[in-house]
Amino acid sequence: MSEATNRQELLVGAVAYSANVVPIWEGIREYFADGPAPMDFVLFSNYERQVEALLAGHIDIAWNTNVAWIRTLRRTGGTARALATRDTDLVFKTLMVGRAGSGLSGLGDLKGRRVALGSRDSGQARILPVHFLRRAGLSEADMDLVIFDSDVGKHGDTGRSDLDALRAVVDGDADVAAIGINTWTGLTAGGDAAVADLEIVWESEEYSHCNFSALDALSDDRVQPWVDYLLKMDWENPDHRRILELEGLTAWKLPDLEGYRSLADAMEEQGTSDRW
Repeated sequence: MSEATNRQELLVGAVAYSANVVPIWEGIREYFADGPAPMDFVLFSNYERQVEALLAGHIDIAWNTNVAWIRTLRRTGGTARALATRDTDLVFKTLMVGRAGSGLSGLGDLKGRRVALGSRDSGQARILPVHFLRRAGLSEADMDLVIFDSDVGKHGDTGRSDLDALRAVVDGDADVAAIGINTWTGLTAGGDAAVADLEIVWESEEYSHCNFSALDALSDDRVQPWVDYLLKMDWENPDHRRILELEGLTAWKLPDLEGYRSLADAMEEQGTSDRW
C-alpha cells in the first residue's frame, strides 16, 4: 500500500471487551482492504478512553455503545454523527427477569422487591432500568436494589453484570434482574440450564444500542465510501457471514437517532451524561 493511500486510511476505534474482538476487527479490516475506503483499527481498554481519542482526533470513527454515543453527542454540542449500526441494535430492549410462577407481571409489582441491577455504566442493565422504574412511579427507595458493578468501563458489553444479576435471582438473593435482551436471547437459545426456571416479568420498548460515531469534521468524501461499503456486507456471503456472526448481526443498517432518546433522557436525569 502506498504512502498516499496510508494517509487516507480511516482509523476505527473499538473496545477490547472479549477475546473475539481481535478476529472481528481483523476480518473487517480485511474486508475493507478490497474496497474504496481502506481502514485500520485500534483497540481501547474502555469506552471513556475511546471517546476521548475520538474527540481529540486520534481516531476517525469509534464503534461506540449507546452510552458512549450520548456522551460523544453531549461533548460535541450535538454535532457528532452516527454513521451506521447493527440490525440488532435497532431493536434492543431491557428485560426484567424473575423466577417462573413468581406472580410478578410488571414494574408496578416491584415495589418492596429485591431488584438486581448491573454496572453503573451499562445502559441496558442499570441506567435505563432505573429510568423505566422511575417512569413507572417507583423510586430507588421503593425497592431493595442489589447492585453489581462488574467490568465498569465496558458499558455492559461483556454481559458480566447481566449474568451476575441473573445469578442473584437463581440463588434467591433477588426477585428480578434487569438485563439486556441479547443476554437473555443468548442464554435461552443455548439451552442454558441456569435460566430454565426463569421468565420475563417485563420488557421495555425498543431502543437503539451501538453505532459507529464520527465527528462532523470528518469529510463526506472520506467517510461516505466507508459507510456505503460497510452496508454492502452480505449475510449470504460465507466470508462476510463469519464476521457478522461474531459481531452479532445479520446486516449493517443506518441508525435510528430517535432510538437514543430514552437513554439520553435517562443519563440527563441521573447526571451521567458527562461523568459517573
